[in-house]
Amino acid sequence: MKFNQHNQTLRIIIAGGGTGGHIFPAIAVAQAIQVLQPEAAILFVGASGKMEMEKVPQAGYSIKGLTIAGLNRSNMLKNLTLPFKLIKSFFQVRSIFNEFKPNAVFGVGGYSSFPVLKYAQSKGIPTFIHESNAFAGKSNIWLGKNATKVFTGTKGMEQFFPSDKIMVTGNPVRKNISSSMYTRDAALMQFGLLPERKTVLIVGGSLGANSINDAIMHHLEAFTNQNIQLIWQTGKSNATKYTNAAKSYSNVYVNTFLDDMSAAYTAADLVVSRAGAMSVAEISLTAKPCVFVPYPFAAEDHQTFNAKNLVDASAAFMVNDSMVKDSLGPLIIDAISQPGILENMCNKIKAFAVTDADKVIAEQIIKYTL
Repeated sequence: MKFNQHNQTLRIIIAGGGTGGHIFPAIAVAQAIQVLQPEAAILFVGASGKMEMEKVPQAGYSIKGLTIAGLNRSNMLKNLTLPFKLIKSFFQVRSIFNEFKPNAVFGVGGYSSFPVLKYAQSKGIPTFIHESNAFAGKSNIWLGKNATKVFTGTKGMEQFFPSDKIMVTGNPVRKNISSSMYTRDAALMQFGLLPERKTVLIVGGSLGANSINDAIMHHLEAFTNQNIQLIWQTGKSNATKYTNAAKSYSNVYVNTFLDDMSAAYTAADLVVSRAGAMSVAEISLTAKPCVFVPYPFAAEDHQTFNAKNLVDASAAFMVNDSMVKDSLGPLIIDAISQPGILENMCNKIKAFAVTDADKVIAEQIIKYTL
């Protein structure tokens, strides 16, 4: 089938997902495309059963799900069905393309992006990739060779992608976070918390982080005694345990997922977070003092690398995951009691903020497609 690449209407498929670190930048770019090209038709493609199937429609976009899964490293038997799922996903992709007729495809990582971009490349449709991390994912590396353009969150990505295709853009952040409409008091009201108390936001990433959650749970009494209140996103793993632990504390707002991150960041005096590329981008843009707890099993330990850039500039704290149970609680209490240090970190982290990555990427996609 021949796809018309020279329509004057942009018809773009945005593929990928699995975590908020892939989904939310994709939504940010979709929103930027629509500002520049209000007539653009945008369709998301993700993996059935993953969080993109919920979060993308919430943002107002249509999404199609593929029957695909990643490599299961803990149970190799589950990988026996992988070849069949991959073949089925290619048939599903072909059907989606025949129906939607895209003239550009943008991939943000996650295993659902691979069959979509691979099929687009086989049909000569312009493909664009965004790699948010300092160490590129496998599927992005494979796809990068034939991509029209590769957008990266950081410099020095020539070891992964052809240098003539790389454009360093930084990482796109959702508009509702980059331009919050809340005052601090109004943001705290969203969570039923008090404006006169210091507030700590805890986010272990969209899928949660048990080590961080356990440390917070063990220090709930200490935080209460110090007049510290919490906005705590637990993720789904062991959520009931953490929700029950927080039940008797009026100074704790707890939920498996925070839909309004704009309010959460605005309310926070200090943030505790994993150091995924998108978390770092959001925290830098909102200029919040932060304690990073890098995920220790990230490929090439890239989360430690992400956090270290800020720590070396005195723009953030860092606690190793192995030390988190004993060290995190006391560090939070100590930091909150020193407003001068937090204010200094606010000023320094601003230097790491990228405000227009979504717009730059959208402009490039339009330029190379229409």
